[in-house]
Amino acid sequence: MSGGPLTPAARDRGVALARAALGGNTLALHDLLDHLTPYIARICTPIALADGPDATQEALLAVFRSLRSLRDPQTLYGWVRTIAVHEAVRTARRAGRDRPAELADVPGRGDPQLATDIGDVLARLSPAHRAVLVLRDVEGLDEESAAALLGVPPGTAKSRLHRARSSYRKAWTS
Repeated sequence: MSGGPLTPAARDRGVALARAALGGNTLALHDLLDHLTPYIARICTPIALADGPDATQEALLAVFRSLRSLRDPQTLYGWVRTIAVHEAVRTARRAGRDRPAELADVPGRGDPQLATDIGDVLARLSPAHRAVLVLRDVEGLDEESAAALLGVPPGTAKSRLHRARSSYRKAWTS
């Protein structure tokens, strides 16, 4: 499975591996974790940034420990996405990145210290703002689904998304 969107075949393979792992097949469990790693990394990295690999590992451990709680293998990817987002936000907060940089303190255009890549711009957002942005714009969830996954009211998710997009635009064009 690549780091891009899931193909129907990859989704079916993951569901089949989850079924086998839930049935006690330890080889399938190993294959399932290998299969899920790029998917989890695709979610964790833009939220936890430099700590993305740590968040990915923490999410994989949580999947491993909690697999028995997965009631329906068809819901595997939503279940894993929830775990990945929570671990990425937790890891980013633990790393002290919860307080975003003030955009006014960021070097202006043309300053050689300013890296104009997506990672640099995302680093200026709080983990909560990065999470809603990733869920909406990378994972394609609507605001209500993102809100439910993050455990916040829909209005809060919409507000965070608006602020995240606005901050992202300002940082990208500065």
